[in-house]
Order: sequence, then structure tokens, then C-alpha cells
Amino acid sequence: MENKSNILIIGGTGKTGRKVASKLNDLGHNVRIGSRSATPPFDWDAPKTWPKALRGMDKVYITFQPDLAVPGALEAIEELTKLAKKSKVKKLVLLSGKGEREAELCEQVIIHSGLDYTIVRASWFNQNFSESFFLEPILEGFVALPQAEAKVPYVDTQDIADVVVEVMVNDKHNEQIYQLTGPRLLTFKDVVEEIATTTGRDIVFTPIALPAYVNVMKQQGVPADYVWLIEYLFSEVLGDPKNSEITNDIEKVLNRKPIDFSEYVKETATSGVWNPKVNAN
Repeated sequence: MENKSNILIIGGTGKTGRKVASKLNDLGHNVRIGSRSATPPFDWDAPKTWPKALRGMDKVYITFQPDLAVPGALEAIEELTKLAKKSKVKKLVLLSGKGEREAELCEQVIIHSGLDYTIVRASWFNQNFSESFFLEPILEGFVALPQAEAKVPYVDTQDIADVVVEVMVNDKHNEQIYQLTGPRLLTFKDVVEEIATTTGRDIVFTPIALPAYVNVMKQQGVPADYVWLIEYLFSEVLGDPKNSEITNDIEKVLNRKPIDFSEYVKETATSGVWNPKVNAN
């Protein structure tokens, strides 16, 4: 029987982290949630919280907020990796972004750390449409986005979490880089149509130029680092045709097919998260 490990889940309340934490708990591992509200707390913006969170941990799952591409991420990952070594952590699993050059620099820090590691590079999440920045426009019934022609192999956070748990507990995945995608390519229009059809709602998709989209975000008071990230993701990541490649790494690691976007839509629709807002009179 595999030895039980002490595992720190940085971002343990996030889209993938909470699922990873739950699964590792079920397997009997000792899980410590790395979040600002946890005890001890872990806060990316307060490096003084890191040593205590790392103390006594064998393995660490690293998710960086808001994204490894943002300025300052590389320095944070370098510092965390140094501290992890000092704290006698044995293995790091990094959630990275598929097709993000800046994220790959962070991966290199982990790869050359001297610790056991696995890199999990994920495509855009299905859950961006139900738990993140695309939810609001869907609720309003009007989605305007740039890069309307870009085709994305959206991946489900359930699949990401299952892969992370498998690579975390099984040493045969050490020193591997896995690229996780869903099984097919969708444009934003395809996505909006699937959600509209399944929920029986009228949701309109309109292409918009990137500069206009950025201006709208600024007018709405979206924080500057977030605006920077969205601009980066839409220009650098969606603008690169290589990022529309579909991989079979989920199947390779889990011996099953990845979750299709339509399965995600059906399940999410039943939760009511896409029900239109009711205006109180």
C-alpha cells in the first residue's frame, strides 16, 4: 500500500485545487489547504506566510493566481521553490498554461529545482464559463469577445484534478510534462450556442476587436493586472494556432477519455448557475 503523504494544495479552494484536495483526502492523505483563509494561511502576496505553510509537507501542488504569465509570477515561483527545498519537500506538481511562454519559464524553475516534479499544462477550462470571467455575460444573454475564429480544446477541471492526483501519488509520472486538452475544438460562438441550446435561453454572441474589449474592461474598473492578463491570453495564447492542438495525455494518464464540453454543459445547466438573473422590482 502506498505511504500516505503530507500534501500542501496551494489554491486549495480554487477551480482545480478544491477537487484535488477532496480526492487526496478520500485517498487518506494528509492535506493542507494553501489559501489566505486557511490555518496556517498561504498568501502569494505575503511571502512571510510561505515557510509555515510548507513546514512538514512532502509534496506541493502549485497553482498561481491569477496566472503564471503575469509579471512577478516567475520571481514568486523561484522563491517558493527555494523554500520548498529548504523545507525538505520532495515533490512539486505545477499547474501551467498550455501555450504560455511566460508560464514555461516558471516550469523551468521547477524542472531544474533538483526535486521530483510533474508539470501539468492545461488548455482553457470549461469552468471559465460557469465559475469565472465569462459567466457574467452569459447571465446577461450577451457575450462579446475577441478572437471569434480561435478554436480552443477546452479541458474540464475534473479531468485536470484527476490527472493531478494520479501524478501526485504515482512516482512513474515524475519528470513528465503533460498537456491536457478536451477532445474537440470549439469557437466562442460554438460554446455560446451549446450553452444556449441546453439551457433553452436566448444568448447572443458578437465578435469584438481586442482593443475595444480591453477598453470596456477598463471602463468597468477591472483591475489593471487582470486587464493585462486577458489582453495577453487573447493575443498571445488564442492568437497562436499551435494552441488548438488536441492531445491524448488525459487518456494516457487516466486510461479514459476526457470529459467533452457537451457533458460539462449538461451537468452545469442542471446546477442552475446559468439561469438568467431575475430583476427585483
